[in-house]
Amino acid sequence: MRSKKMEGPSAPAMRRDPYEVLCVSRDSTDQEIKTAYRKLALKYHPDKNASNPEASELFKEVAYSYSILSDPEKRRQYDSAGFEALEDSMDMEIDLSNLGTVNTMFAALFSKLGVPIKTTISANVLEEALNGTVTVRPLPIGTSVSGKVDKQCAHFFGVTIRDEQAEAGIVVRVTSTAQSKFKLLYFEQDVNGGYGLALQDFTVCLQEDSEKTGKVTSAGMYFLHFQVYRMDSTVNALAIAKDPESAFFKRLEGLQPCEVSELKAGTHIFAVYGDNFFKTATYTIEALCAKSYEDTTEKLKDVEAQILRKRNELRQFETEYRKALARFQEVTNRYSQEKQSVDELLKQRDTIHDSFTVTKAPNSIGVNLSNGSTSKVPGEIESPSEDGNSDGKDKSGKKKWFNLNLKGSDKKLG
Repeated sequence: MRSKKMEGPSAPAMRRDPYEVLCVSRDSTDQEIKTAYRKLALKYHPDKNASNPEASELFKEVAYSYSILSDPEKRRQYDSAGFEALEDSMDMEIDLSNLGTVNTMFAALFSKLGVPIKTTISANVLEEALNGTVTVRPLPIGTSVSGKVDKQCAHFFGVTIRDEQAEAGIVVRVTSTAQSKFKLLYFEQDVNGGYGLALQDFTVCLQEDSEKTGKVTSAGMYFLHFQVYRMDSTVNALAIAKDPESAFFKRLEGLQPCEVSELKAGTHIFAVYGDNFFKTATYTIEALCAKSYEDTTEKLKDVEAQILRKRNELRQFETEYRKALARFQEVTNRYSQEKQSVDELLKQRDTIHDSFTVTKAPNSIGVNLSNGSTSKVPGEIESPSEDGNSDGKDKSGKKKWFNLNLKGSDKKLG
């Protein structure tokens, strides 16, 4: 059963080369593609071009092109065989601020049912950040701040880091005991005083979206001087829906490297973006110095390396598993066929064995003739009955032992 696809940026009727749409070359790096997309998406975002329907179509085209080039597998497929190599239906993003009440209700329903719903950040929030018109609250290292943020709005925090803290590493985490949906964003301050979106972009694959872990939802960013990874649960969601067998093998494919692995001393801007469909998001954000968590940091480094190795092993194992599964299905089908064949042969054998007899079949023995006699096989001797009568009939006058007269009236004792 296919899930209903939400209304959002879809494939344009006349599809152009994604590289041409984003104004990048085929050998562009991921970061160059992200930067190009960021500029074009903000330029053509519907929030900023309400009276320009052409801009809305361009925004969809930009979003569609980026959804291909931002995904390594989709980019590889497109480079090798063009649009024909891609799935007809691709996961896209929706802007809840433009979705409308009815569609928002559908989105919330499907999200509750476990269908991954990708959302983008409101252009109003991005524009305010770029213009430097947002309120930034201080978040000292080693402290936490709790709050509630309206849907499609953001709370900004400034984390000031000293040299020794930057060298040790920084962790910023957000949790919600109310299991609210939110995005954790990281901005960098540009020379004009505005805040450019650095680690996170407008798309789910670059945002640290909240994930449910136990009884809370959480998201974190880890600047620990080694490559860390984020888990994007929506990656290959469509493939998993079509092929449940692949769910296990695709679990680690959503592991994607974070673009920033360390922070320099100074003030850094983070934000909590409310991503609930209707209500405000409740959250707690905290900033930590990794110096107090040296053992934990080493464990994280080790387990991430193990996960990467395991992902490579699973890619190879999936091929082996598919071959073994196909072989298993082949031999089980043959088993059923061979079993049926053996049963048929043994049944024929038994029928042939039963044919070696002079005795008629049970339904033809003792058939009454018209004159009252019974048919007999020539030479057949009729077996006498237990009482000695050849006709086998029970004489009504013959008394049996259980009918003996025990009253003694017929015979008197002298």
